[in-house]
Amino acid sequence: MPLFSPTARAEATLQVPLECRLGAGAWKPCTMTIQRFGEHWWLQVGQQRLEFRSDGRGSITMTDIGGRSRAVLPVWNAPQVLCWDGICAKGELPLD
Repeated sequence: MPLFSPTARAEATLQVPLECRLGAGAWKPCTMTIQRFGEHWWLQVGQQRLEFRSDGRGSITMTDIGGRSRAVLPVWNAPQVLCWDGICAKGELPLD
């Protein structure tokens, strides 16, 4: 049996309750689901899912519910508040 089989590398998803703000809107309860730390995660804000993927070299792409993708830049706006071009999450954000 190989030392690193595909099943051995499978990771469980992690769901974290947070608060999110879309643009200039109000803070709302949301959930961050992390499939692979630093690579693939999404925010569920009500019926809206915003999916994020990182290439591991600093480039992050966000895909919205309509399937539109765009590059976003992560910025810490305050302690425990991380934003990606106007999409913000606050709370106990898990960092790799």
